[in-house]
Amino acid sequence: MQASVKWLDGYRFIGTSDSGHAVVMDGDKQTAATPMEMVMMAAGSCASVDVVSILKKAKQKVSGVEVKLSAERADAVPAVFTKLHLHFVVSGQGVSEKHVERAVNLSAEKYCSVSIMLGKSVEVGHSFEVVEAEF
Repeated sequence: MQASVKWLDGYRFIGTSDSGHAVVMDGDKQTAATPMEMVMMAAGSCASVDVVSILKKAKQKVSGVEVKLSAERADAVPAVFTKLHLHFVVSGQGVSEKHVERAVNLSAEKYCSVSIMLGKSVEVGHSFEVVEAEF
């Protein structure tokens, strides 16, 4: 796996992945997410892929998955994450809380390489809620 990050101007950079996809990052939060925000969102998207995949395999009628992320950072430089929490809001028809709990736990403990990697130095927590929705 490879990627590149190129300076654009100010504190803006463009990252390009091996697969050819690009994302802009901004250390000043003026025009794009910061690198640390990108790390937090990467954990959320990685875990969401797992949760959606597991729920689909369990034949759950899921119409939406959103993960709300919150983090705390150290007061000193480097301002690393000290805590990260992922709260999943899963909507659909008759979605089983037991299935959602299983999916979130499997992601947290076995599949999501981003949050598992962060968990080596950050306190990572997970929670969820199920919302009944119309299709």
